[in-house]
Amino acid sequence: MKPLAEFPAAARASIRGVLFDIDDTLTTAGRLTAHAYGAMERLQRAGLAAVPITGRPAGWCDHIARMWPVSGVVGENGAFYFRYDWTARRMVRRYVHDDTTRAVQRERLLQIGASIISGIPGAAIAADQAYRETDLAIDYCEDVPPLPLATAERIAAAMRARGLTAKVSSIHVNGWFGTYDKLAMTKTLMREVLAIDLDAALREYVFVGDSPNDAPMFAHFPHAVGVANVEAFAGRLDHEPAYITTAEAGAGFCEVVDALLSAR
Repeated sequence: MKPLAEFPAAARASIRGVLFDIDDTLTTAGRLTAHAYGAMERLQRAGLAAVPITGRPAGWCDHIARMWPVSGVVGENGAFYFRYDWTARRMVRRYVHDDTTRAVQRERLLQIGASIISGIPGAAIAADQAYRETDLAIDYCEDVPPLPLATAERIAAAMRARGLTAKVSSIHVNGWFGTYDKLAMTKTLMREVLAIDLDAALREYVFVGDSPNDAPMFAHFPHAVGVANVEAFAGRLDHEPAYITTAEAGAGFCEVVDALLSAR
């Protein structure tokens, strides 16, 4: 990972949008600071797209799509995107799986979650599970005393043994039925909402993240950036970002926005 300062100015000046994780990338110690929220607003005022790509639940994403200065949001690790149509005054929701499939899978996921946490002391079903439509989130670090990354990986292995796709974030281990990920739904959102072929425009977009579940995005974007706390996952990332900030979490996100806008 190169220092963000080595991101060429000409390349920064050509960026048309920023895609970013939320937990420990946009937020700091579980909070959205005024500085980080203001950075999203500055992107919007400058005419750049801002799109959160998160593992957080549908309930949160409804709020984010309505209330934040963003073009849309990908949630639950790629299970859907939401965007609010201000002209029609309605929420547009695009899912990988249909309503019936999601309902059946939710029941099975809760059973799997109960089985896993019964064998891993200290782990818990995530507090936001009630607002999820498609995945299982097991908390190893957010509202429980922090467990080692080795335990998070043990939880992920238990999910995979039960037929789930599993990813470790900075706070949760997420599992779901299917092979989709953040990248696949991001491409769908960009095509359907912004009329952008993301594969053809890769060098015009930046992705900012911090943890293993961001690895597909790190691999795909030549201008991917990790906030400094991504180093906590050294050796555990399938793919590393091209650049790394000097600051952690939300301050690192602001560092990226400053770098992009100063080049314009």
